[in-house]
Amino acid sequence: MSMHDPISDMIVRIRNGQQNKKRYINIPASNIKVNIANLLKNEGYISNFDIIKIKNKSIIQIELKYFNNLPVIEYIKRISKPSLRIYKKARDIPKVISGMGIAIISTSKGIMTDRKARHLKLGGEIICYVF
Repeated sequence: MSMHDPISDMIVRIRNGQQNKKRYINIPASNIKVNIANLLKNEGYISNFDIIKIKNKSIIQIELKYFNNLPVIEYIKRISKPSLRIYKKARDIPKVISGMGIAIISTSKGIMTDRKARHLKLGGEIICYVF
């Protein structure tokens, strides 16, 4: 069975895992998902992640983060979809909750936060919002 939007699948697994108070979730690995997980870790939204090989398949195991028994990620939403891509220039990249959250942007220089993209004056595809 083919998956039409693997990034949406990753976002939904994170959201569902936190709703069910899971400590770890597993996601099929790809380079873009590893980059997104690395960005979420660096921004403090997840505790850690590891790449595990099981029967010639790579899986990302994400350790979800909680504070006072509440998920650190209150909101995560896919913005640009395969059916409707959303591209923004550097000056038009929105600030999520006045800079309290992040937008994950896919640019020509790789996956980065909205702050870094604005600083480097790079536009790109808005993957998701997180806060």
